[in-house]
Amino acid sequence: MSDARLRRYNRFLLLVAGLGGLLYGVDVGIIASALPYLQATSGLNAEQLSVVVAAVLLGGTISTLFAGWLADWMGRRGLMIASGAIFVISVPMIALAHGYGPLVLGRLCQGVSAGLIGVVVPLYLAECLPAATRGRGTATFQWLLTLGIVAAAGAGMYFSLRVADVAKLGDPKLLFAFKDQAWRSIFWVSLPPGVLYLLGGFGISESPRWLYKKGRRESAEAALRRSRTPEAAQIEMAEIEAAAAADGARRGQRGDSLLQRKYVIPFLLTCVVLSLNTATGVNSIIGYNTNILIQSGLSDVQAHWGYILFTLVNFLTTAVGMMLVDKRGRKFLLTLGTAGVVLSLAWTGILFLRNERQTVSVVAAVRQMVTPRQGLQLQFTPALEKQLLAGMTLAQARRFAGRPASLSVIYAYGGFQFATPVLRSDSASKPVVITRQDSLPANGVVAFFSDPFSNLGQARQAPLVIRQATLTPLPPESNGWIAALSLFFFMACFAIGPGCVVWVVLSEMMPTRIRSQGMSIALLLNEAVSTTLAAVFLPMVGEYGYSTVFFMFAGFTVIYFLVAWLWLPETKGKRLEEIEEFFQGHKPAEGVKSPA
Repeated sequence: MSDARLRRYNRFLLLVAGLGGLLYGVDVGIIASALPYLQATSGLNAEQLSVVVAAVLLGGTISTLFAGWLADWMGRRGLMIASGAIFVISVPMIALAHGYGPLVLGRLCQGVSAGLIGVVVPLYLAECLPAATRGRGTATFQWLLTLGIVAAAGAGMYFSLRVADVAKLGDPKLLFAFKDQAWRSIFWVSLPPGVLYLLGGFGISESPRWLYKKGRRESAEAALRRSRTPEAAQIEMAEIEAAAAADGARRGQRGDSLLQRKYVIPFLLTCVVLSLNTATGVNSIIGYNTNILIQSGLSDVQAHWGYILFTLVNFLTTAVGMMLVDKRGRKFLLTLGTAGVVLSLAWTGILFLRNERQTVSVVAAVRQMVTPRQGLQLQFTPALEKQLLAGMTLAQARRFAGRPASLSVIYAYGGFQFATPVLRSDSASKPVVITRQDSLPANGVVAFFSDPFSNLGQARQAPLVIRQATLTPLPPESNGWIAALSLFFFMACFAIGPGCVVWVVLSEMMPTRIRSQGMSIALLLNEAVSTTLAAVFLPMVGEYGYSTVFFMFAGFTVIYFLVAWLWLPETKGKRLEEIEEFFQGHKPAEGVKSPA
């Protein structure tokens, strides 16, 4: 095959895999754009809407658990095609839905697709790309994932402007119809890349390592020749054969236990890296970015534009990381990125701490607002702020002189605890209505996943308890922009380091025998940490403040930095078989402490 044809095929392969990353990013970001209009027109209650949002997480968790086994059973290419087909089916299922059931089913399908894509695409790229370009190629998946998040945010901004124009006409029926059309259109926008990803899957070759593992040597060599020169393909084929022969000999001698150093060390190291990658708080900071910026001192409009800039920083700096990962190496980018993340998280925490020191408790006043039906309605206006300030000392009241304030409430029914959004007295937001029906899980299954240690039956009879209510003066706008710049720096450091490198580490570190199943388990741990942090984020903010949460994320990232600096080996330019030999102890790690 000529050099030009090799380049064209490798670009096509990266495009198809990159479209998988784009779909993964769309899955992550699209519900935030569609949710306001879905909430306004669907007639679903708060519990049903939360299930619609969380269905992607559930679908992703389930499919991630089985993705490795499926990739071994039907092949990497076959699973890529299947994941694309599931995504394509999910879009009309959601966009044409009229009712709760189809929406949940469609979102579950999107989650299943995302879970499969998150495992199989990095796995496929690691096994198909030459060692010299594997880092950049795998980072393309993350780069287009960030583009998917930007695209989802852009679609949301476009329709929010359109909705604002329709609202000016003063026709409630027309506005309702347009909002209904808006959330459906946002989902339809994601269909074309899904179709292209599905069709592209039919034009790429199967993984040569999977083909060889299935005893199809000639097909494996043919697959290698599509992306390499004949000489390079022949050399790599010989290495695959030698590694397989050595592996077979070891199995015959000792049964090849999976508890051997060459399996356990890379598996545990990868699981730690994947878990710490999420423990930086990146998903929570992305998901609650607008709320964070509003609380830091920006207006609602400024915070939304800040989020757009935040996603653009993510996209652009991921491109920089993608260009550097094969030049400077995985270890360098990961240590550099985590160091920057620690600094930005600590600085953001300090910014919030300076203001949160002025927080006062108004729990007694809020408790008096609870109705006999054990509910509460909060419309946080300047008048209510003045009412809450009436019970304070003169020194406390002076902190709020001439400044708007924010109110945060933590409440519970029985063992189930919840937190309201952070409310601002200068924002004309709709009232927060707390009722038992909207707060508690709809059934025992949802209750178990919400809090397995609480009793739903008791909670349905328990009174509304206001556990904490805090009033905080809002900082000036200048503080908000400083916080925004700090978060932009956080996103840049994360994107150029952990965000770009994590998919490369995930796919490179696992030995051939356990690669697919090991990647599934590592990603499952990653999603478990992500889900846990998402569940505790708002309650922790309400009880301890944003500063404590940011300092906690910074502490986790310090551990991440130490793991990357001390124990992560450099895999730049090494073939998968060479990396596996290193973990067997056959080769010294250049400039890296032994992970054993």
